Amino acid sequence: MDALLTEALNVLRRTGLDAVLILAGAAVLGGLVYGAVHRGLRALTRGLEGTLPLRGALLRWTRGPLRVLAPVACVYLALPAVRASFADTTQAVLDNGLQGLFVVGVAWALIAVLYAVEEAVSERYKTDVPDNLEARKIITQTRILRRIAATAIVVIAGGIVLMQYDPLRELGTGILASAGIVGIVVGVAAQRTLSDLIAGIQIALTQPIRVEDVVIVEGEFGWIEEITLTYVVVRVWDRRRIVLPITHFLEQPFQNWTRTSADLIGTVFLYLDYTVPVEELRDELRRIVEASEHWDGDVVGLQMTDASERTVTLRATASAKDASTLWSLRCEIRERLVAYIREHHPDALPALRTRLDGPGEGERPARGGDA
Repeated sequence: MDALLTEALNVLRRTGLDAVLILAGAAVLGGLVYGAVHRGLRALTRGLEGTLPLRGALLRWTRGPLRVLAPVACVYLALPAVRASFADTTQAVLDNGLQGLFVVGVAWALIAVLYAVEEAVSERYKTDVPDNLEARKIITQTRILRRIAATAIVVIAGGIVLMQYDPLRELGTGILASAGIVGIVVGVAAQRTLSDLIAGIQIALTQPIRVEDVVIVEGEFGWIEEITLTYVVVRVWDRRRIVLPITHFLEQPFQNWTRTSADLIGTVFLYLDYTVPVEELRDELRRIVEASEHWDGDVVGLQMTDASERTVTLRATASAKDASTLWSLRCEIRERLVAYIREHHPDALPALRTRLDGPGEGERPARGGDA
């Protein structure tokens, strides 16, 4: 039996299969080590996701890259022991391949850590609460910086992998050393991309817009849904999406209704006859808003802002905690004031007065164009 085992080992050594089996065993060992460590960490952190969201996010996001890195690292450590069993060309292929996989795995792991941090920040700072200004600010910065860092990691990792191979290294050197016109063309082609990248960094730092900000842009009312390095998605009230270049928010004017706070003051305009009892209508407006669930208890008022040859203009103002609530409050005020005027003071509705000259005729008011 020992002789047969010895002969089998000699055959494996002559054919190089022993080295392959050793490397395969190292890969399997790396996978087993990763699985044991991952299960142990998951058991230790079970039930702590609510208090320590970053731990749970890291375990979820790094599962894939670590599943690759652990076997690659074990194979790389076992490679010196069997290097003599391979030819020089095979050794070079193994070295370059393992180094490339390791670089890709590290880049993948770093990007996974960025996503885990973003998820933990989103879990920590909620945007579905009334007072979410600080949360929207932090989440916006986190998302933009994560995209910038991930882009940089991919570019650097790609460059390192390409530099492992001599033909590609020589090609890159030849391109960089070629005529200056190539550099000019590349610079012109990349100008727009670089400007978008700089605009994204500037928005992350200065924050003229944040995720879930209420804005009016291109004549549309909506919310900032997504901010990337090159474009911004605005979710319109009727569920449409407007996609704008990120530089638009640095070069073009727009309205941001939640720049410093979410509360707003809205207006309702009424065009009525000169006979309207303004003071009584002012009292009715206060009764309406005080009974409304949409009013925030801050601002309410009624002013006569204009008077034309036929009607006067009354402006009702009231405040609410955010844009959506304000819209509902304005509709409620408009509906109830019109109903009150129609029921209690129908003569205050707009009227057209016509003068008739004739025997025994004087002036009398006429409605709707009556003559």
